[in-house]
Order: sequence, then C-alpha cells, then structure tokens
Amino acid sequence: MRIRSLGVIDDAVVELSPGFTAVTGETGAGKTMVVTSLGLLLGGRADPALVRIGSPSAVVEGRISVPPGGAAAVRAEEAGAELDEGALLISRTISAEGRSRAHLGGRSVPVGVLAELADELVAVHGQTDQQGLLKPARQRGALDRYAGDAVAVPLATYTDAYRRLRAVTAQLEELTTRARERAQEADLLRFGLAEIEAVEPRAGEDVELAAEAERLGHAEALASAAALAHGALAGNPEDPEVLDATTLVAGAQRALEAVRSHDPALAALADRMGEISILLADVAGELAGYADNLDADPRRLAAVEERRAALTSLTRKYGSDIAAVLTWAEEGAARLTELDGDDDRIGELTAERDALRAELSGLAQALTDARTEAAARFADAVTAELASLAMPHARVSFDIRQTDDPDGVEVGGRTVAYGPAGVDEVELLLAPHPGAPPRPIAKGASGGELSRVMLAVEVVFAGTDPVPTYLFDEVDAGVGGKAAVEIGRRLAKLAKSAQVVVVTHLPQVAAFADRQLLVEKTNDGSVTRSGVTVLEGEDRVRELSRMLAGQEDSETARAHAEELLATARADA
Repeated sequence: MRIRSLGVIDDAVVELSPGFTAVTGETGAGKTMVVTSLGLLLGGRADPALVRIGSPSAVVEGRISVPPGGAAAVRAEEAGAELDEGALLISRTISAEGRSRAHLGGRSVPVGVLAELADELVAVHGQTDQQGLLKPARQRGALDRYAGDAVAVPLATYTDAYRRLRAVTAQLEELTTRARERAQEADLLRFGLAEIEAVEPRAGEDVELAAEAERLGHAEALASAAALAHGALAGNPEDPEVLDATTLVAGAQRALEAVRSHDPALAALADRMGEISILLADVAGELAGYADNLDADPRRLAAVEERRAALTSLTRKYGSDIAAVLTWAEEGAARLTELDGDDDRIGELTAERDALRAELSGLAQALTDARTEAAARFADAVTAELASLAMPHARVSFDIRQTDDPDGVEVGGRTVAYGPAGVDEVELLLAPHPGAPPRPIAKGASGGELSRVMLAVEVVFAGTDPVPTYLFDEVDAGVGGKAAVEIGRRLAKLAKSAQVVVVTHLPQVAAFADRQLLVEKTNDGSVTRSGVTVLEGEDRVRELSRMLAGQEDSETARAHAEELLATARADA
C-alpha cells in the first residue's frame, strides 16, 4: 500500500509479507493508520478528519492479490475492473471537504463495490471487535457462521415463514382492532347504496333532463318562433298577398331556367337555385312538424323538475354528476362486499396464522438442533485452540436457551419467544480453569483472556470459512509473558495458510513475524516514505529490545530479543 496525507502519515509505502507481518512502533506513531488504510481500500467509511491537516485530500493505493475465478475476481470484473496479473489495483481518495472517490482495476466504481469485496478478501479485527463478541447477537451470528449450511438452510426457510407470519398477524390485528370502524363504514355504504337504488339513475339522465326542462320552460316562445319562420318560408294561408321565400326563390329559378342554354355559368346558378328551393321546402316542413309536436304540457315540466331534484340530491352526496354517482355506487358495492366478508377473512387469516405458527415451531426446533450440534463442535475447536494459547485448562461452551412467552411458538413442549433468527439465545461461556464455573465471557474473561478467545475463534473460522488475509489491530492487548509467546506462535501457524497482519506492542508476538515493519515519525511529527521501514538483522533486535525494556541498547533486553527470535526461528 501507498499512503499519502492520512492522519500523521505524510507519504509512506507499506509492503506486507505473504505470511506474517508485524507492524510496530511507538504509541502515536501511526501504526493504526495501516489498519485504517486497508479499511478504506475495502469500502470503509470516509471520515474527512483523517485527512492530514493542510492537505487537500488523502490517498490510499493498494495492490491486492485475488484468487483467480473466486467471488472477488468475478465481482470486480462485473464492475468493469481489469486484473493485473492476478491482482487488483485499488485506490481511494478522500477530500478534506468529505468527498470520496474509489477506483478498482483502473475503473471508477461506487464505494459499495469495494465493500462487497471486503468479506471475500480480508477479515479485520481490533479491540472494538472484541467488544462486539461480547454481545449475544454477535455470538449467535458467529455460531451460525461456523455451522454453515446446517443452520443457513433452515434459517432461510424460517426467516421466510417468519415474515409471512408477521404479515398475516398484522392483517388479522387490523381487522379485529378496527371492527367497530369497519362496521360503521359498512352501514354508511349500505345507506348510500339504498338511496341510489331507490332513485335508479341512468347514465346521462341528468344531461337529458336538463335539456328537456329548458325546452319545456320556453315552449310558447319556441312555438311562436317556429310558426313565424314557417310563414316566412312557406307563406301564410290567411294572408296570401304576402310573398314567401319559397315563392320568391321559385320565381328566380324560373327566370334563370329560361336562359340557361345561352351560358353555362348561368345554368350552374340555376341548378344551385334549385337546390335552395328544395332545402327551403325541407326546412319549412320540419318547422311545421316541430310546432305540431312541441309538448307544452306543464304537468310534464313538473315531472321533469321533480326527477331532476331527486338526481340533484344524489350528486350533492356522491359525485359531481350522475356518472360519478354511478361510479361511487360500483366502488361502494365492491367495498361493502369486502367489509361484509371480514368475518370470513378473519377466519381464513386465523387458520393461516395458526398453520404458520406450527410451521415456525418445527423450523425453530430444527434450528435449535443444528445450533446445538454445531455449538459442541465449535466449543471443542475453540477450547483446543486456547490450549495452544497458554490456556490449557480453559473450557469454552455455549449456553443455548429460550425464554418463555405465552404469545410465542411451541418448541420442545414450551411456548417461547421467537424472532427473525429463531427462538435461541446464544451465549459463549468460558471456564478459565477446572474449578471455575462457566460464565459469560463478558463477565468471566479478563482482557488478555478475551483477546485469546477472540484469536482462537478466528483461527477456528479460518479452518471452515477462510479468507486470504487476516488483520489484527492490537488484538493481543492485555496479554503478556508466556501467553504472548503462544499468541505469536499461533499467529505464525495461521500465517502458513493465510496472510496475517498484526499491529502490536508485544515483542513476543512481533518476533514470530516473517516481516517486521517499524512506523516512526520524523522530528516534525510526520511519517514519510522512509518512516515505514522493514527491519532486518540488528535493526530488528534493536526494535524488539525497545519493545521489551524501552531501551534499545540494553544488553539484557538485546539478549532477550535475540532469544525470542531464536525461539521463533526454531518453531518455523
């Protein structure tokens, strides 16, 4: 990795061994920035406070080997990244304003893509992870991860049934708790539908009646206008001397017909006059029929207005017009059918809920059985690892229990509480020595013991769910003496099958590393490129001496450092 302008680091290159790399240095020298940098390369949160004061941005670049054809390589290629001889080039830039950019294999990608690769490439553990291990939910997750498909398969089925049960229960609760409201809604719908049914409106009836009322209200004026227009067109028998339009047009047509043969243009006009004559005759006939058929009965007008009033009472309540009223009636009838079917629906949902609870009971029992079996194997494996970490008499076990709950599901003859992960409460117990009762690790483990339990758990995971790289940030805190030597020895053993990077203050751990990196500041408080040094020979002895006694030139410390290195080489 190359790290620029990140925290106290100005510009430094970190080359990690394929095996075991120990990162050491004085407190505050910037060792933890190695962990932070790797976290950023793998999609960690970009905190602008990490940018070195005075710099516009911080940049971390890394070259990470990926297993060919593995999930990480496939996901990277899906994102458009190109592999460079089996390795991915990753860079992450954080601006002082908080903006973040990520590049993968020469292609700009969302930060989330880097996070997707993290689980496949690196397992990062620090003291905060130890605290996380104290939480029962994390302990159950660790057990499930160890169990693999034996728990994952029934858990997926259980989770699906759990979600369906939650949905059915919510519907059932809504139906039962809102029964009064729904009954009131049904009564209002019945009243409205009965009112509409009593009137029996037709689509468009309101428009037709409005037109008819307008016509009946002006019947006398309409009849008079029709009679006058008919007289003007067809003549008035009571006054034959008055010339009408039909007579005048007929005379004009005869005048043109007499001379049409002399000019085609005039002949065309004569034809048009003939058409006018026919049209006038048709209009005059229709006017005569209109006047004869016009209904001026006041009783009909009263009936129309009464019907319009009945329709208006509906449109005031149920819609802007009769079409809207009919739509309301259709939708109301459908809603009433739904509400009237609530009792049947409640019965159906109750039966479905009971069936799902029974199914959930069986799945929960299967989960408990799978966890119990895996817990025994997991505990034995972690206990065996603790024996290699200077805790030969410690015993790890799991307490898998359930809590009684009258509203829960039945498992093993008891009604117990349940949740999205089953009915089990899982707690990791530790008995540090034969005479000690098993106690939760949150209460029964010291800081040093907790560090070793954490390491033992990770080593066990390495055998079942391995990742290429393990990064431990001072996970050996609180440990010293023989236990520290055993931790170093165990990390070296883990490094034979995976890359291991450890940020440590313990010389007993650092001595077992294949490569030791020293992070040190310059006089101005920064870490430059030359500030991350690969220690070899005499330089490594001096750093181990400093870590042992705080005195690089102490002969006793030097002898002890050389002895630690000799022990580590003998184990290798």
